[in-house]
Amino acid sequence: MSKDISPILEGWEFQPDRISVRRIKGLDGKPKIQLRLDMGLLQMEVEGRPDGQRPYGHESLLEYYLSLLEEHRQRTGTDEDFVLSHEDCVALMREAVQYYYRYLSLFHLQEFEVVVRDTERNLRVFDLVKQYAEEERDKWAFEQYRPYVLMMRARAKGALKLAEEDFDGALEEVEEAIEQIRTFFRECGREDMIEESQELKVLEEWREELKAKRPKGAREWLEEQLRLAVEQEEYERAARLRDQLRALDRQQRRSR
Repeated sequence: MSKDISPILEGWEFQPDRISVRRIKGLDGKPKIQLRLDMGLLQMEVEGRPDGQRPYGHESLLEYYLSLLEEHRQRTGTDEDFVLSHEDCVALMREAVQYYYRYLSLFHLQEFEVVVRDTERNLRVFDLVKQYAEEERDKWAFEQYRPYVLMMRARAKGALKLAEEDFDGALEEVEEAIEQIRTFFRECGREDMIEESQELKVLEEWREELKAKRPKGAREWLEEQLRLAVEQEEYERAARLRDQLRALDRQQRRSR
C-alpha cells in the first residue's frame, strides 16, 4: 500500500486566509480531526492526548507530572522541593501545542464543549508550571499565552450559552474573561497591554454585539422608557412607568 497522502488531500486545497478542518472516521473506527496545512495535514484524536500517545501510562504528561506531585506530597507531607526542570517544561509545552491545535480546530467545527475542556486543560498546565517551574523563563513561556487561552475559553463558553438563548449568561462569561485578562496584565506589571491586547479587543467587541442583540427584559424596557420620558419631560408618562416598575417589583417578590 502506498504511503503517499496525495489521495487524502485531493479536493481539499490549503487556503492560507482561513482555517480548514474536518472530522473524519479513522481506520480504527474512532473519530479524528484533520487540520489542513500548506504541505499536508495534522491528524488528531478527539479524546485523550491529540497524538494518541499515553506517556508513562498516563493520559498526558500533565497527568503524569500531577501524579508525581501527589506522590511527592504523600511522601514528604508537602509540595516543597517539587520542581519542574527546563526539560520537563519543554515537554509540557510540546504537549500543550497539540491541545492548542485541537481546540482551535474544534472551535471552527463549533464543538464548543470540547474547546472548553481543552482550554481548561491547558490552563491547568500553565498553573502547574507557574507554581513549580525551576526557571523563570519557563514560567513566562507559558504565561504569555494565558490571555489567548482565556479568550478562547470564554468564546466557547459564551457560544454554549447562546445556543440556549442565554444572552445574559454569555455576557457574564465574556465579562469574567475580560476581567481575568486585565488582572493578568496588572499582576505582570504590564498595564500598558490592557489597551493593546488583541484578546481584550476581540472580547470587548463581542460584548457590545451581545448587548445589542440581547432581548430586553420587561424591567430593562420599562427603565429605558422611563429614562426617555424624563429626558423629554413627559412627567405623567414617567409617573405611570414608575408605577409599572413598582408593580413589577411586587410581582417578582411574590413569585420568589
